[in-house]
Amino acid sequence: MITIRPQQPEDAVQVRHVNEQAFGQRLEADLGETLQEACADVLSLVAVDAGNAGIVGHILFTPVTIERAERPLAGMGLGPMAVLPEYQRQGIGSRLVEHGLEILRQRSCPFVVVVGHPEYYPRFGFERASTHDLASPWDGVPDPAFMVMILDARAMQGVSGIARYRREFDEAG
Repeated sequence: MITIRPQQPEDAVQVRHVNEQAFGQRLEADLGETLQEACADVLSLVAVDAGNAGIVGHILFTPVTIERAERPLAGMGLGPMAVLPEYQRQGIGSRLVEHGLEILRQRSCPFVVVVGHPEYYPRFGFERASTHDLASPWDGVPDPAFMVMILDARAMQGVSGIARYRREFDEAG
């Protein structure tokens, strides 16, 4: 049985392993650790397989702001999200996304952005950010891959601009 819960400090080694295995490299694991060390306002969830008491999935949400003429609007960015290869295609990633989005709704977060597979994220309600006049901060991100989910339509009314992730994302590449 898989359960979703907040990441605990003692989960760090297993979370790193999940990210390294899922992505086949250290970049996302390094980025996740750096973000969690540098930023108190993150939402980090893990998927735990009670059968072997191990962490098999991880998702991280970090602060993002939309630059605009008035004051910036704060929301969250989804990523990285990882599931061990042998546990993929079992709905664990979907459960992590859904659980995280529900927590962010309860926290009155106005929006969540993601750079990801345009075939995967729309099932949760993500849509092209460009349809809301929101832009990725990075050159080379294909329009369909930069998506947004509006959680508070009233707060997002008339909002447009560039979604700025934390500087650690820029430094990771």
